[in-house]
Amino acid sequence: MNVKLEQMMEKRKTIMMGGGQSRIDKQHEKGKLTARERVDLFLDEGSFVECGLWVKHRCTRFGMDKTETPAEGIVTGFGTVDGRKVFVYAHDFTVMGGALGEMQGAKLIRLQEMAMEAKAPIVGLNDSGGARLQEGPDASVYGSIFYNNVMASGVIPQISAIMGPCAGGAAYSPALTDFTIMVDKTSQTFITGPAVIKSVTGETVDAETLGGAHTHNSLSGVAHLIASDDEHCLELIKCLMSFFPSNCDELPPIYPTEDSPDRYDEFLNDIVPENSRKAYDVKEIITTIADDNYFFETQPLFAKNIVVGFIRLDGMPVGVIANQTKWLAGCLDIDASCKASRFIRTCDAFNIPLLSIIDVSGYLPGVNQEYGGIIRHGAKMLYAWSEATVPKLVVAVGKVYGGASPAMCSSDMKPDVSFAWPSTQRAVMGAEGAVNVLYKKEIEKAENPEKSRAKYIEAYKEEFMNPYRAAERGKYEDIIEPAETRMKLIQVLHTFWGKKKATPLRKHGNIPL
Repeated sequence: MNVKLEQMMEKRKTIMMGGGQSRIDKQHEKGKLTARERVDLFLDEGSFVECGLWVKHRCTRFGMDKTETPAEGIVTGFGTVDGRKVFVYAHDFTVMGGALGEMQGAKLIRLQEMAMEAKAPIVGLNDSGGARLQEGPDASVYGSIFYNNVMASGVIPQISAIMGPCAGGAAYSPALTDFTIMVDKTSQTFITGPAVIKSVTGETVDAETLGGAHTHNSLSGVAHLIASDDEHCLELIKCLMSFFPSNCDELPPIYPTEDSPDRYDEFLNDIVPENSRKAYDVKEIITTIADDNYFFETQPLFAKNIVVGFIRLDGMPVGVIANQTKWLAGCLDIDASCKASRFIRTCDAFNIPLLSIIDVSGYLPGVNQEYGGIIRHGAKMLYAWSEATVPKLVVAVGKVYGGASPAMCSSDMKPDVSFAWPSTQRAVMGAEGAVNVLYKKEIEKAENPEKSRAKYIEAYKEEFMNPYRAAERGKYEDIIEPAETRMKLIQVLHTFWGKKKATPLRKHGNIPL
């Protein structure tokens, strides 16, 4: 081997050690993998092509002229996951805490541009202390990263994993991507840290409580999934990616299954209680109809009154939106509206058909909801369903009441096919509330008001609290036996797979935000 080649190989080896063995050991002591370990574990073996390995900073202030930053504190490149191409970057916390500088930013920005050119997903493994103070204004490259996030939005899937600190401006890039996954106990994200909050507001809070994985998965809704460790996080990303096409011009991949498309599930015939006030777990419906009973739920800890996630039907990916009567009786509120709307639009952007499972009694009443803007936020669901161009399938299983029904894509929102179970109750409101309005005078004049009221309630239920009147008016294609739901949905999906509805010619609509 000649001298120049030996020198190159030695330099490469040094760069790939990042901040050195002692800092690698510290990373491991925290329960975290290094940037290169994460990339190697994520990508198919031997598929990684690194970009920008030799990039260096050019700052000469505050001792930076004597500071080495191997690979500029970020590993960037591309490879394959299950044979499908993907671009990936990983901050190297062993190099200046993964802090962002001018040239690190240039590497990341170039990778984003390459992903767009190749029309392939990009995955970010975030583990950075923020911007490098030593570089001053030269480190202010976040804006260009954000711009690329927006330009790639709806074009290629963007997935962010927060696997360490992600503070200040850095927090906005994951927020602009399609999904954010956080690792329990080792990741935190916030705009201002505990020290700043203490000095400005006097509030005392630790980093985990302020911006940890459980906080953002259950309270803020910033994150979509929580992982137990780095390995679990990378597996979640792979599973999530399997439901998505490489870009918006392609259909999502179909995975073969041995689960029969004609499977008949008698369990579903009795899952919805006859008493509409009793709750049940809608996830049991979802898992029962899904291929191999597998449901990949997203944001399971946030706005639990609505359930969203992915299933496959005869191998075809489907995004599911369903009311969960176990929480707030399945009512829609501000958080549920935002959660569902974003999910609907994400699926629509990447040609993933949508399935709505409806059992909704209305919007959550209350002063806090009205002051918080439930009208504005609830309108997001109406907008998202209306603009969706993918196949939209609806199964009404319980209550379909009032203004909340179009928010779940009832027949007026132009679904492709809408089915009802015999347990469906389609009306403006529940029988008790309707009778109080419609027969108020008659009840007051009756000798026995309570008996009179009960009589009117039963009559109203018999006439309206069923799917038959709505089906007579063409609101449902069919009233089906619950046990045959999977078979019916698969038949419809095969018919409409790949269909894209035309939309009005315009620059873009104006969703209420």
